[in-house]
Amino acid sequence: MSTTITTPSVDASCAYCESRIFDHDPICVRDCTADCGSPTYFCNYACLSAHIDESDLTAGNVCEWSSD
Repeated sequence: MSTTITTPSVDASCAYCESRIFDHDPICVRDCTADCGSPTYFCNYACLSAHIDESDLTAGNVCEWSSD
């Protein structure tokens, strides 16, 4: 499997707040458990974190640690 990396357009918008991503510190996210689909861009970690919380994306995916 290979993934092609391209730079988004200068007018690309944040998936969460719809701000221009390059006006901030952009982050590209891909779901690589499903053939690395199209990237989703967020303008910063705060928007990515808010998206994760509001979409409940951590439910069922929490790592467990045991000292045993």
